[in-house]
Amino acid sequence: MEVPKCSSHSYPKLWSRLRALACPSWRSEKNSESYTTSLHCEALNNYKEVDTQPSTNSILVSLYKHQPRLSAASVSAVEYSCEFGSLKYLILCSLGGVVSCGLTHTAVVPLDVVKCRMQVEPKRYRGLVQGLTLTVQEEGMHGLVKGWAPTAIGYSMQGLGKFGLYETFKIHYAELLGSERAYLWRTSLYLAASASAEFFADIALAPMEAVKVRIQTQEGYANTLREAAPKMFIEEGLWAFYKGVAPLWMRQIPYTMMKFACFERTVEALYKYVMPKPRDQCTKMEQLGVTFVGGYIAGIFCAIVSHPADSVVSVLNKERGSTAVEVLKRLGMYGIWKGLFTRILMIGTLTALQWFIYDSVKVYLKLPRPPPPEMPASLRESLSLK
Repeated sequence: MEVPKCSSHSYPKLWSRLRALACPSWRSEKNSESYTTSLHCEALNNYKEVDTQPSTNSILVSLYKHQPRLSAASVSAVEYSCEFGSLKYLILCSLGGVVSCGLTHTAVVPLDVVKCRMQVEPKRYRGLVQGLTLTVQEEGMHGLVKGWAPTAIGYSMQGLGKFGLYETFKIHYAELLGSERAYLWRTSLYLAASASAEFFADIALAPMEAVKVRIQTQEGYANTLREAAPKMFIEEGLWAFYKGVAPLWMRQIPYTMMKFACFERTVEALYKYVMPKPRDQCTKMEQLGVTFVGGYIAGIFCAIVSHPADSVVSVLNKERGSTAVEVLKRLGMYGIWKGLFTRILMIGTLTALQWFIYDSVKVYLKLPRPPPPEMPASLRESLSLK
């Protein structure tokens, strides 16, 4: 078989070669054709040197090994601002978490005020609409935004750790498992990575969460962060800010495990069974729409699994000297589910918006956005042989 002659100048310009070396994970649409042609020629020349007749399969394997793999879900090639998994990527993901969690939690403070009061004073605050009306009657519109400052600060800090560390742990655990096990055990991978991230994120959240609940639920105690935080420290010391960290773990770790694992698998299912075309053929707005729907579905399950612990945290941070076990016994089975509908409404919307904003930040900052996981070729081959 005659091997076709190939030009030795696949990249006619020097800057193209330099860019190829500097950014091996990305090739512009302009140079993709010449790059593929170069690889094709390289594969053929390799076989020519050993005087072996190349087969179609062997050439494809050679091309596959060298072909750059884009992880974005855009139709056209996109230049990324950093490499997937790099330190810059993880820092920018953390920034996306700050924007996502800080904005959304602050936006739903009125719902949070009523929800907390329904948990600690169920006889006075019997429902969402009645609770909103009563708050406005007694305190005016200002009463609906009580605790906005500790909410904004606390959940921004939590978002920093939650999203940034989730990406970090997910990459690290996947490397430990290997590509085949990481795919087969991906749900467990999501659960482990999110639980690890939330453990540290809650340590950052706990002080501001304690201040927020005290402002929102203890009438006459304080109206601002500047007033409440020093007062709590004088009365109870540093313990006032961290006595709720264990119940916070009980609430937030199951919540976050459901939030990330359910979202990842829901989005995977939406692209597989609902969307009429593959993800890489969808526009960015279509992809963000799938992100929002997947986030809302995940948020409903998040609210359900974390609500009992949320009720305990609300009562615990309101009272002095109480323990989580004492509060749990006093609330009983009915009491721990009080305010669930309001929390589903709040958390469903919150989670959907968080994922939408987080994904939008990644698009704006030109970060790599890996598509839903696919079965590795080695695993597919081994399964076909069985």
